[in-house]
Amino acid sequence: MTVINGKNLILGRLASKVAEELLKGKKIDIINAEKVIIVGSEKQIYANYKQRVDRADLSNPLKGPHFPRMPDMLVRRTVRGMLPVRQARGQKAFKNLMVYMNVPKEFESSKAITVKEAEFTGDSKHITVARLSKKLGAKI
Repeated sequence: MTVINGKNLILGRLASKVAEELLKGKKIDIINAEKVIIVGSEKQIYANYKQRVDRADLSNPLKGPHFPRMPDMLVRRTVRGMLPVRQARGQKAFKNLMVYMNVPKEFESSKAITVKEAEFTGDSKHITVARLSKKLGAKI
């Protein structure tokens, strides 16, 4: 089992690396999901995610498609988008992923690693997943 600390990591790069490892059969836990960063203009990012969340209201709100608002579920859904979940191996890989906000008690003593390729240097516009979730209406 691998524990990844999501603090100051770029969402897309993190998700692609995690999906790659999940397909190899590893179990992965991501902690501090609310501190993951999405790079880009805050207005544009919000508009894109708001469109996804509102898609359920266009036809039948009870049927969906439903898109998450909570930070941990947003990160989980992003990783899901990079897995072949319509195939058995993709479904099996997705079940090996757990995403948490903050650090749960069971992972306080374990050492969390970081993904070097996904580290944020801090020189461009960005928004954290927690801030995006609040703007989308999540009750954090």
